[in-house]
Amino acid sequence: MSLSANEAARVKQTSPAASPAGIIGLGAMGTPMARNMLKAGIAVVVYDRDASRMAALQSAGAECADSSAEVARRCTRTFCVVETAAQVEEVMFGAAGIAAGAAAGHHVACVSTIDRKIIRALAERAAPRGITFFDAAVSGSTEGAIAGTLAIFVGAQDTVAPMLGDCFAAIGKHVFYMGAAGRGIEIKLLCNMLAQVNTIAVAEALVMAKKAGLELETVIEAVKVSSGNSAAFEMRAPRMLRRDFTPGGTNDISFKDQELETAFAKELGVPVFMASVTQQIYQIARSMGLGKEDGSSVIKVYERFDDPI
Repeated sequence: MSLSANEAARVKQTSPAASPAGIIGLGAMGTPMARNMLKAGIAVVVYDRDASRMAALQSAGAECADSSAEVARRCTRTFCVVETAAQVEEVMFGAAGIAAGAAAGHHVACVSTIDRKIIRALAERAAPRGITFFDAAVSGSTEGAIAGTLAIFVGAQDTVAPMLGDCFAAIGKHVFYMGAAGRGIEIKLLCNMLAQVNTIAVAEALVMAKKAGLELETVIEAVKVSSGNSAAFEMRAPRMLRRDFTPGGTNDISFKDQELETAFAKELGVPVFMASVTQQIYQIARSMGLGKEDGSSVIKVYERFDDPI
């Protein structure tokens, strides 16, 4: 089941507006998500190991906690926006994790892209405590998080909408309820696979255009109105041209995600040639010290064989 922005706004009217939302993990996605919730009038309690990140949001109106457990004590709904499965498990079940502070009825939406089997295991572990844990994977990259236009893939029934609908409406444009824990991650992996493979093709095309002596600004404008256009092209090509490799979705994250994508495909018995081959380009980029740069920096791999664009 999917909800448009207008439908999500209607759900917002039935959401517990008086209840603050917790956000744990204030990186490239968590920080803009928190800001958009604040702009929507939702009280937000935040926690991150980096105190400077919390301070920046405190100046925008957020309240700060000293642990994940403290966030859970002060909220009934929490977003977990960390990077790895180990971090998610620590946030949930560490000594100062959500489970240590949450009362029965607490809802945890995990935004992290991790193995769907781990999502299901954590959901099963949380259930006896009265905690509803599920994936709420998002697509749209950092730009979408800043604009509040993310697509949200919820690994739960739409029965969680009354608890989280106002938050979803603040951070996203479309919400898809996939029915069961881990299902949101599955569609997110498909989206990521398409975008990551496409990003490599964008890099190859721009290097070819430069080698052919074409004017790159014109190439980009032409592709945008042609059959070669895509969301990945519109996002990555301008970044490549202006040499803006400020991290959004990093090469490290892309490599990690492609590990999940190819493992998912192997379980299904589906050959995925493009995901497997392009993962090696991201690995080369990582070996060049580009792991923490934006995925658009993969163009530097191809520039090793020619002058920079």
